[in-house]
Amino acid sequence: MRNKQEGLVDSYSVGPADRYSAKRASHLVPFSCFAPLAKQVSLAGDFNGWNAGAHPMTRMPDGGWVLTVVLHHGHHQYYFVIDGKPALDPRSTGKVWNTQGELASLLAVS
Repeated sequence: MRNKQEGLVDSYSVGPADRYSAKRASHLVPFSCFAPLAKQVSLAGDFNGWNAGAHPMTRMPDGGWVLTVVLHHGHHQYYFVIDGKPALDPRSTGKVWNTQGELASLLAVS
């Protein structure tokens, strides 16, 4: 391939630099929470503005609650909201303080 000075451009300079980047990739991410006595469980996180009403979870016969969310590549902060109270995910990658000053679970999506 000839260089730019000879009139051709290499494929890396055409279009947005991250057109095919992993940063743009979406993934179906399953969440599950075991709360057999709960009446309502939802998922709140940085991906929905910490809105507990945005992602209600579905109750399973065994007392577990499930939900699949489309998330982009990167690190995401979240917690479960069980009957109106935040709860950390014991299976998360780690724990961090979110922008509201609350402790949140951490998930890496790749």
